[in-house]
Amino acid sequence: MKANQELLKRITVDDRICNGKPVIRGMRITAQTVLEFLMAGTPEDEVLKQYPMLEREDLEACRQFALSLMGNSFSVKDIAA
Repeated sequence: MKANQELLKRITVDDRICNGKPVIRGMRITAQTVLEFLMAGTPEDEVLKQYPMLEREDLEACRQFALSLMGNSFSVKDIAA
């Protein structure tokens, strides 16, 4: 669990960077961008080649971040049509 906490520190949110979207280590690379590449089947080595400032741990941090969001509770409310 502690390792996950350390990884999650790599994901930062600052309203002055990328309109407040979660980014990797304060850079202008969003966690969403990385996750989209990985979910599309792009190999990690290719992502790291395209974004040489990233580290392999950043990719895992994005995955852990997504998992942590899924641990939140959500409710769906009906709205008037």
